[in-house]
Amino acid sequence: MTADMEMMLKGYGITTAQILYRMPDHPSLLQTFLWQHYDLAPDFPEMNTFLQFWQEKLDGPLHSVRYVHRKLIAAGEWRALKGEFILH
Repeated sequence: MTADMEMMLKGYGITTAQILYRMPDHPSLLQTFLWQHYDLAPDFPEMNTFLQFWQEKLDGPLHSVRYVHRKLIAAGEWRALKGEFILH
């Protein structure tokens, strides 16, 4: 089983954030940055860590953050099957 599959089974889903920030040299201009990572809803520890890093280390001040989260595997979609089909 892959690491991505293990994360999905633990409840992680994909989070995409659209970050608008002000240009350091031209504060009246907004720039867009898209961030995507596996994260846990509703607390979003990965996104919060990234946004904290942004505020502490990067020059462009945040204007706004919009995000969407989608669990890739829901409990009803996963089931273990046993069996084997041999063709030819």
